[in-house]
Amino acid sequence: MVKILHQNVLSKSLILLFALAAMGSSASAQRFSDHVSGNIGRKVRLGFRLDPGGSVMRPQDNGVTRNGGRFYFSYGVLADFYLDANSNYALATGLGISHMGSVLKYDVGKGLDKFRAEPTEYDLRLQYIEIPFALKLKSNTAGGIGIWGQFGAFAGFPVRARANVISALQQYEKENVLQDINRINTGMLIGAGIEYPLTETLTAVAGFNFQNGFTDVTRNKKWDDGRVNMNVFAVRLGVYF
Repeated sequence: MVKILHQNVLSKSLILLFALAAMGSSASAQRFSDHVSGNIGRKVRLGFRLDPGGSVMRPQDNGVTRNGGRFYFSYGVLADFYLDANSNYALATGLGISHMGSVLKYDVGKGLDKFRAEPTEYDLRLQYIEIPFALKLKSNTAGGIGIWGQFGAFAGFPVRARANVISALQQYEKENVLQDINRINTGMLIGAGIEYPLTETLTAVAGFNFQNGFTDVTRNKKWDDGRVNMNVFAVRLGVYF
């Protein structure tokens, strides 16, 4: 009798556990369904991002060498303008403030007029307002995770440029070189990552971005250094609302 009672209790416990698990799975699936349903038909969504990474400047001509890169940090807003009713294709843009730079060494006769008499090292620290334009493709998995990739271009406008300079064994701190930097920086950007719905209206995003600058960062007439491009590797961390 005790054995039969024990078996009945065990059976009922197992049934209860399976029922709770099914309810939890159903609730999770319903949350994902509600999230996807809420996104379908939307024309635009906005978010915020933080992108840490690294930046390097690439001299193309002789007489200039790169001695090191600099930490890259960018923050700003995200905006996705959907191109289809299912929210799988979008024009990804936004507005951000980006900090980047590199360490360059110039031979005698190159660089800024003030320092051309000696081999000189410039630790450049630049700040840009950047606007990306990219085609973004996204697909949702059965588990609720979205996989995205994007390809496009960017435009950056310098708002601050400083250089710590070492020349003839003397050091010059925070030299203002904004007038010696080109007024626009453009190039290609590519990226990929994942999205994860946190609530019905909040989505976390993570991924990687690469920016390949096409424009000469330093004004050649000022530096006599040929073409110097900027490359950026960054982690994408953000949320959409």
